[in-house]
Amino acid sequence: MSNAADRVTRVAADLVESATVEGARQSRSAKQQLDHWTRVGRAVSSHQSASRQRVEAALAGDVDVSELSEAQGMVFGAEISAAIEESLARTNYGDALAASGITTVALNDAGEIVEYLPDGTSAVVDVDR
Repeated sequence: MSNAADRVTRVAADLVESATVEGARQSRSAKQQLDHWTRVGRAVSSHQSASRQRVEAALAGDVDVSELSEAQGMVFGAEISAAIEESLARTNYGDALAASGITTVALNDAGEIVEYLPDGTSAVVDVDR
């Protein structure tokens, strides 16, 4: 029988690294630090204060960012940063560029340069030519 504490969850590597460093400063393991950050984030996100509502209005574009207090601006910045990082993690830029008709290149596992054409074909680039 499994409980919530036994669930395996994937966490971004940069967050684990940051949690390891901050956890050591706070005498916590990386998992304990991630749990702490999650609980704090949950509390802040679920607290519907006037301040939080102003941040959400700014995120929606209904309030100019310059009208936020310093603390609200920090929360706004953290929300934007998290959204960007989440978007970067789930976007396949090769597919997005191919859909726009752009050819891309990348290194394969063998260290060879591979050209990816918008039609979905690819070929190893002959660098000796």
